[in-house]
Amino acid sequence: MTFALALALGLIQPALADSKRLHDHDDAQEALRRAEVLPLAEVLALIEARFDARLIKVEFEREKGQYIYEFKLITADGRIIEVEVDAATGRVLKVEGDPGSVPEGGEGNAGSGG
Repeated sequence: MTFALALALGLIQPALADSKRLHDHDDAQEALRRAEVLPLAEVLALIEARFDARLIKVEFEREKGQYIYEFKLITADGRIIEVEVDAATGRVLKVEGDPGSVPEGGEGNAGSGG
């Protein structure tokens, strides 16, 4: 019985994750339509160039009333970093995994280069 329950939960989790992704997509589209966020493609291009990295994963979240793009990237030399960006302004809020990539002061516009 325990194995069956674990198996059932394992099957449910991917469905819940897919549902969350669809909800995130709908939220992002609606925020973009209302001009509350910058287009993902625009922000991603700036972030990939700034950190000399390629996208692995992106999430769109709302934290304390602020829309956030959270990027998981792999750098040209193979390091994995996570970058949180204010989706409305393109400002980098946080970088994890590569302290050398954090702009002076830890913040800045995604396109400013530092």
